[in-house]
Amino acid sequence: MTESITLSSASLRCDIKPDLGACISGLWLGDIPVLRSTPANELLSVRLAGSYPLVPFSNRVGHATLKWQGTSHPLVQNNGPEPHAIHGLGWQRPWQVLEQNDELLMLACEHRADASWPFAFDASQTFRLHGNTLELTLSMTNQSATPAPAGLGWHPYFVKRPGSHLVFEATGRWEMSGEKLPTHRQPSSGLDLDCAALDVDHCFDGWTGVAHLRDELLSTRITSSLRRLVVFTNNTRDFVAIEPVSHVNNAVNLMQAGAGNADALGIQVLAPGESMSAHMSLQVERVP
Repeated sequence: MTESITLSSASLRCDIKPDLGACISGLWLGDIPVLRSTPANELLSVRLAGSYPLVPFSNRVGHATLKWQGTSHPLVQNNGPEPHAIHGLGWQRPWQVLEQNDELLMLACEHRADASWPFAFDASQTFRLHGNTLELTLSMTNQSATPAPAGLGWHPYFVKRPGSHLVFEATGRWEMSGEKLPTHRQPSSGLDLDCAALDVDHCFDGWTGVAHLRDELLSTRITSSLRRLVVFTNNTRDFVAIEPVSHVNNAVNLMQAGAGNADALGIQVLAPGESMSAHMSLQVERVP
């Protein structure tokens, strides 16, 4: 078993658990938690982590059935009683350490086709601290013999403190059914609201790639190469999840149902041996 790993810069400390889905158990600026944070030796469930990778898809595949090129592939219902497949499978697999020093960690995960996902792939994730910034990259390569749908993202849970305020720009928002699946797209300019007032579990598209979260202690700038953002919080949650993702929730099945084309929904199709990558950075400063 790989031990938990701590990266440190002059300002930030990041605890990572490779065996527990390559999750970030905690991220702190000094002694202030940026993400929902637990010391690595106390974290027992990846679902309580500060962040975890989303690969080879983000959010939900409706009713744990992937409809792809004329075939329905049953997937594992991997989140308790929920009827869907959720957040890919990287968060439920151990990752191996490829490279490590005080400020950098590179991990890898190899998947062979199984009931969780019918296409083989390799994934890698890199964490790098410098100054007051955490930079992450996530990549995957299709190792199957056929073209395969692919998606990437991250699921960071930011601490929701008094005065937390979220700002980002977008062009659309996907409305949700009672089954937590998207139904249709509505125009949206994004959000500029106090988090205490938010009741949201939606995917925004046309995101500019920049979001700001500010409260009485910290100002965090979230940037990504991805152009969709899932935001989840409500008045029962002490966090706000701000998730850069490559595609709309349930995107492949939406395309099969005629709700949009691959470009509009963010679906990437990787040929055998083809790769895709994404980047996210968290820049954190104390509020004067």
